[in-house]
Amino acid sequence: MNYPTLPGLTLDGQIFRNEEMGTAEGLVPPGPFATCHSPAMIELPNGDMLCCWFAGTYEGDADVHIVCARLPKGADRWTEPVSVSGDPRRSEQNPSLFNGPDGAVWCMYTAQLDRVAGKDNMQFTSQIRCQKSLDGGITWSDYETVFSREGSFCRQPIQVLKNGRWIFGNWLCTDSEDGLSGDPSVFQISDDQGKTWRMVEMPNSRGRVHPTVVELEDGHLTAFMRSREADNIYRSESLDWGETWSEPKPTPLPNNNSSISAIRTQSGRIAVAYNPTCTPTPVSGKAAWPGLRCPVAVALSEDGGLTFPLIRWMERGEGYVGEENKTNNKQYEYPYLMQSADGMLHLTYAAYTRKCIKYVCLKEEDVAGAKRERVGVYNPTSGEGAK
Repeated sequence: MNYPTLPGLTLDGQIFRNEEMGTAEGLVPPGPFATCHSPAMIELPNGDMLCCWFAGTYEGDADVHIVCARLPKGADRWTEPVSVSGDPRRSEQNPSLFNGPDGAVWCMYTAQLDRVAGKDNMQFTSQIRCQKSLDGGITWSDYETVFSREGSFCRQPIQVLKNGRWIFGNWLCTDSEDGLSGDPSVFQISDDQGKTWRMVEMPNSRGRVHPTVVELEDGHLTAFMRSREADNIYRSESLDWGETWSEPKPTPLPNNNSSISAIRTQSGRIAVAYNPTCTPTPVSGKAAWPGLRCPVAVALSEDGGLTFPLIRWMERGEGYVGEENKTNNKQYEYPYLMQSADGMLHLTYAAYTRKCIKYVCLKEEDVAGAKRERVGVYNPTSGEGAK
């Protein structure tokens, strides 16, 4: 019997409606690059969406650099990517985007030296750089090194707190015997809109990295982190605008030693995008790499990130299960989640084992369930709201 074929996603940037999921989705054009990884997004003042990622032969190679593409407001197709950076001696990775007070889009990213003989991982040589665009990501300035301390790494964007303070989650990579398992999280803080910065350390955070900051209430912050032990997503709190932080503790959400993304939605919920997998045998203080980076889920919390009763798999990949069968899944990794002014959620991640960047547009109800009556969102000050 002949059945009609469902239209598949195409690499030309076209956005399609996924009737089963209730979402819109498409593949951002990858350009002529062998791999695409670590996307980030921002909504521009004119309503355009800008997506950036790193592209090249493979992570850590000197030809890896930052590129970006636009989704013009009202359009149904992403543009072809343009290059942002291009230092021939460094692998440029982990970009994030920020609408600066100077009217420019700031692209912050890491820049590590190319591999040398006997050294595969050169993250301990990384600096954090910034390039700016005054025309919505079409052209970019030369780079400025903002954090020159070697080993400085970033992933999430600069956050502006309600008192005007800027906070930028980082972690510090070292060339040690323990390797990446010993990396701690730190925060760069600026009270003069990025003119000067000072560093604040998170206590006992070795191996808890990629901190993504969410402001719950005035001065009450929480940060969610990837775990090198591949056990759980971890959470830390600050009650003084990021001056001091609690020791990170595990949340109920699993983590496979891959990047996560967290935001506070307009409803007041916390939303976290992540891979809902972990290693079955985590070892304290030892980095683990379970390999499986599929599916991609979004989880919602109504108590400031303590529990996550609402979870949906937004990317199911190939859907293979079973110990011998799981390697048939491709990788869908490093999700980035943001919310635009109209309330829509925008999710991107590296797809098909870094072949391209996938884009998904959804509503919060697509995660919570349209038939579920909203019972209120937790107020971290009063403790009221969640039921």
